[in-house]
Amino acid sequence: MTPGYHNKDSNSRNDLSSGRLMFATLLNLSITIVEIIGGLISNSLALISDALHNLGDTFAVFIAYIAHLISKRDYTDKKTFGYKRVEIIAALFNAIILIVIVIYLFLEAIKRINDPQPVKGLIMFFVALTGLLANLYSVLLLRKDSGENINIKAAYLHLLGDTFSSVAVIIGAGAIYFFKIYWIDPVITILIGLYLLRGTYLILKRTVDILMQGAPENLDLNEVKISVEQLPEVDNIHHIHAWSLNDREIHFECHIDLTRDAKISETSEIINKIHAILMNKFNINHVTIQCEFNSCDNKNMIHKL
Repeated sequence: MTPGYHNKDSNSRNDLSSGRLMFATLLNLSITIVEIIGGLISNSLALISDALHNLGDTFAVFIAYIAHLISKRDYTDKKTFGYKRVEIIAALFNAIILIVIVIYLFLEAIKRINDPQPVKGLIMFFVALTGLLANLYSVLLLRKDSGENINIKAAYLHLLGDTFSSVAVIIGAGAIYFFKIYWIDPVITILIGLYLLRGTYLILKRTVDILMQGAPENLDLNEVKISVEQLPEVDNIHHIHAWSLNDREIHFECHIDLTRDAKISETSEIINKIHAILMNKFNINHVTIQCEFNSCDNKNMIHKL
């Protein structure tokens, strides 16, 4: 694609994806409100916990929507990386809030296990069924775009998780309505909370790794070193640094010790070859390379400052 040229089909897909994300956000927020009201009327803690689960995922989908819009903004001389880490900071905040919510739900569930309270199973059933249908629609809405954008894929997986938790609440509502098993309500609450904690831990770990500029988990630096040093022009690769700017963009920098004292024009060709290896084999999309010829005393792969 030449500079200044904009792909109209790509822009149309972006606008369509943004519209679907916004609709899914509003739909999920509506489910949350309905489930909170239904939970209070039916006295179902499981329904309220599912509503809070939906609220967390509404925020996650909204982040995906905002990130979709922010990604279109230009870089500036003060924000040379743009605003791409806004979604990571928001995800960290989201994870912390979810942990607080889960702790609260666990405490309330333990109280209800010790002192079971009557729950209106029929109201619980129909409210959860409404949530299930709405979640299924949102999942189908984002399913096509989930394969093209990791941010949308994350939102899609959140909504898929909501669908499964709604099924659990429906099963619990049936047990309460037909068999008066009231203790199943706090048990379902704990199960939903454990599911939330697992997903939250993964989000928290990933966001902290990115903010600490850790190397991506699926990137093997030793394998990178071996692949680059297979080039006949490269004697050694050292002082490697790799980090994620966000959940999609990997940055990489290193020193390359050449086998001979090459001209600048020749080093440009070597750098292009290395770029191709890093992009095609390791999906590294931003590379900074310093070419050298016997100028570094320390040629360890990782350089300690």
